[in-house]
Amino acid sequence: MPQVVEVLVPGGKATPGPPLGPAIGPLGLNVKAVVDAINEATKDFDGLPVPVKVIANEDRTFDIEVGVPPVSALIKKEIGAEKGSKATNREFVGDLTLDQVIKIARIKRKQMLAYSMKSAVLEVLGTAVSMGVTVEGKHPKDFQQEIREGKIEIPEE
Repeated sequence: MPQVVEVLVPGGKATPGPPLGPAIGPLGLNVKAVVDAINEATKDFDGLPVPVKVIANEDRTFDIEVGVPPVSALIKKEIGAEKGSKATNREFVGDLTLDQVIKIARIKRKQMLAYSMKSAVLEVLGTAVSMGVTVEGKHPKDFQQEIREGKIEIPEE
């Protein structure tokens, strides 16, 4: 029966050290091969925290399932910030465009509970609120209201 190890690794920069090495070493897998495979699979998310599942098969082979970084990490990458605001609604750390919000929603859509692209965009805007990030100079809640009222159309994919 295959064993599964779930870890959060920096995209394209996994190392044989913790948390990865100690988790997969006891499974009898070639740690370097696993690390190389993870780095290749996550290189598009350079430096972002990426959830990864390593599935160790009985014949000492392995499969890797790569998730998508959290919405907050994608927002930080888009605005070039180290972290979100400590005092949301008072201190703003960056500004997104609506196109960037839609891009993040597209990336995360499969893992969200949203039934539509519009709902996914609203979810990303909600994360922007909690991080202290504005959208095109406006508070994200203003954008949420305009989307709900139909003033801003979100294209369905």
